Amino acid sequence: MLKQRVITALILLAVVLAALAAPSPWPFIGLGGLALAAAAWEWARLNGVQGAAALGLAAVMLAMCVASVGMGALHGAPAGALQTGAWLAALAWLAASVALLRMGVPGWPRLPQVLRLALGLAALWAAWLALAQSRLLGVNYLLSAMALVWAADVAAYFAGRALGGRFISRKLAPSISPNKSWEGALGGVAGALLLAVAWVAIDRFWGQPAGWSASLYTRLLGQGGWAWLAAGVVALVALSVAGDLLESLVKRAAGVKDSSQLLPGHGGVLDRVDALLPTLPLALALAGMA
Repeated sequence: MLKQRVITALILLAVVLAALAAPSPWPFIGLGGLALAAAAWEWARLNGVQGAAALGLAAVMLAMCVASVGMGALHGAPAGALQTGAWLAALAWLAASVALLRMGVPGWPRLPQVLRLALGLAALWAAWLALAQSRLLGVNYLLSAMALVWAADVAAYFAGRALGGRFISRKLAPSISPNKSWEGALGGVAGALLLAVAWVAIDRFWGQPAGWSASLYTRLLGQGGWAWLAAGVVALVALSVAGDLLESLVKRAAGVKDSSQLLPGHGGVLDRVDALLPTLPLALALAGMA
């Protein structure tokens, strides 16, 4: 199992790095579209749609991405309109997170299937738009936004293992993800804040050579100082936890452990990107498009 997991991770890393290293941003943007189309297929299956119909949802996702490019959603759209769209997506995630987590696992299947499918498709499409726009802003910005989720996840895991339940007896979301603790969540925030400080220091040391973008953290710091940077990081980590919990809720309602087995040893695409789906739009909303 470990060998399979490592092999899959190395292959994915090679593909992603090759796309990022391309002179044009479009190979990475296209790769992101394919990945989220696969996530749409997984979403359909998690919500009771199988076979050709599930593939159809993936095709719809791809068609929405292509149509977005054709309509100028990535090039030519005013920065103000893009940022407004990012804020709407982030606020929609916040509202959905509060409502669905309050409903719990039993409440999810009670929603009409077409609504569940539409919600997932909208979330994936918004995430792809944010991913594409992040890549257009520059590799440094894109990596800093994605690394926040990874750092928070790793820090939360180790903090949860070491401190979970020692100070706060109540679990974070016991009916959805029994192993998640408040200590782990706070450890995730601490890990993301440390990453932000380190990235700002690297940005200042490295400077901004021609073609090198400012990171998410340097943008936030420039907008409102360290307090705004810290508040932004906390908000992003909180929404990343919400994204993770919502996918866990849907999987628990479907009675499965992983969203699929598309990535041997890692589960499915949704299992790898659930926390990124809400954070990428919020990052753009907070940091701006210019």
